[in-house]
Amino acid sequence: MSLSQGKAALYGVGARDQALSPGEIDPVVSDHELSELRLLIEQRTGIVFDESRSTFFLNRLREHMQARRVASGAELLRMVRSPGVEYDSLLERMLTQETQFFRYPETFEIFQSKLLPELHMRKFWENPRMLRLWSAGCSTGEEPYSLAISICDTLEFSDAWNINILATDISREALRQAERATYARRALGNLSPRQQEMYFIEGAEEYTVKPKIRNMVSFVPMNLLESVYVGRFDCIFCMNVLIYFSESRRASIIQRFYDYLEPGGYLFLGHAESVAGLQMRFKQSVEGGARLLQKPMNVPPLARAAGEGTL
Repeated sequence: MSLSQGKAALYGVGARDQALSPGEIDPVVSDHELSELRLLIEQRTGIVFDESRSTFFLNRLREHMQARRVASGAELLRMVRSPGVEYDSLLERMLTQETQFFRYPETFEIFQSKLLPELHMRKFWENPRMLRLWSAGCSTGEEPYSLAISICDTLEFSDAWNINILATDISREALRQAERATYARRALGNLSPRQQEMYFIEGAEEYTVKPKIRNMVSFVPMNLLESVYVGRFDCIFCMNVLIYFSESRRASIIQRFYDYLEPGGYLFLGHAESVAGLQMRFKQSVEGGARLLQKPMNVPPLARAAGEGTL
């Protein structure tokens, strides 16, 4: 069946209202081929496209097959299983998400008003003064740059600190956009006029992050399923990323987050994500609508596991 018919039959979504444009194809994919494509993505990335995301999956699959002029699911499976860039191209289509700066205002408010002052006091006498953050699943960079802006707005004498924000994502295309550090005006909707002027260079149609903010962030491609040692962190942000993983893989990733946090470090997850039933001894609290997960202060940082890879 075509993907239009498949949506109507499987998911109760109406078929296309408009006729195909001249030269446009209507891809045909069987239920089995859809299952195989989902399984292939899950095996390689851990990301699960379950029934709740079926419409999204089918829409993105249609866009990809039309753009690549692939008429059948069998042909697409053959292409993504063969050496080359087709699988990466399909994955980029599935993972691309539009986001914005300070997307979760209540979370950044807690980060600025509670965590940064606390970390400032805790680390003030360290030499050098170091602050390490990890934005896991950073997409096109708005979150890690928002963290950098928060630090510059909040942390007294931030220039005297050694600040490093690691930003990782499985999508190399998203990371290329992040490194370009250029954004449409709509992405800056949550920023004040002062922040826009202080931290961005305004162009004719786009805004570019200024070097001071850009230099605080390091972008690295990473699949969260891979056990890669990335160091110790004061805060880890993984907002609404783990909801796309199976329960067992989610538990494994959160365990690594716990291990990589410094004693007293914080983990930020999305509102729909939970550590209930897991063995990590996070101290949990809710402030201002944001859920805080803190690693106890009296837990020594674990040594890197034998055989664990490094960046």
